[in-house]
Amino acid sequence: MRQVVLDTETTGIDPRQGHRIIEIGCVEMVGRKLTNRHFHVYINPDREVEEEAFRVHGISNEFLADKPRFHEVAQEFFDFIKGAELIIHNAPFDIGFMDHEFDRVGGFPKTAEVCGVFDSLVYARKKHPGQKNNLDILCRRYGIDNSHRELHGALLDSEILADVYLLMTGGQTSLGLANNSDSDSKEEGGIEEIRRLSADRPALKVIRASEDELKVHEERLDLIDNKSGQSLWRIKH
Repeated sequence: MRQVVLDTETTGIDPRQGHRIIEIGCVEMVGRKLTNRHFHVYINPDREVEEEAFRVHGISNEFLADKPRFHEVAQEFFDFIKGAELIIHNAPFDIGFMDHEFDRVGGFPKTAEVCGVFDSLVYARKKHPGQKNNLDILCRRYGIDNSHRELHGALLDSEILADVYLLMTGGQTSLGLANNSDSDSKEEGGIEEIRRLSADRPALKVIRASEDELKVHEERLDLIDNKSGQSLWRIKH
């Protein structure tokens, strides 16, 4: 499965009030592995960035002045996400802005018509009910170092969300079965920071049992069967 982890930054919170996308960041995963392919662009929104939004992401009107308009990058962006499952934290927000921008250009379908959508915030709320589930909290919960995240940024946040998604939906995060703390302290039951291995690392060597070793193994299982009934290793699940 091809998945695209996606985040946007905007001039404000509501596209119906004329707010626009100013940054898009996407990273690609295939088979739950990062491919090192990404899409990242800053966009001139042809309007002012609200002060409250600026305090969140730090992207200024002056910085955006010479950046391309959305219609100039729309096709490239659409081609990157088309056919993929999008992984987004609070998907209605980003999808709402994306559809608004595509509608302004014209000729593009709704995002949900060409992409699957996985809302990691909805998933986190089901997995951790009654707890905070913003990206910073999830990083602490799953031992992900986001100390370099002083401000929100679409590409950085999508890279962090990819780590959160992989751990939250299948990765082992702690051997302490009773621990469900949001603390990042090891003394209080926290977990160590994860380390991402290089995607081009050499493949692990697979060592298979020899015929003699398999024979000894079967003899041991025969002994267990005789002593206590059928062994767990021979039960088909």
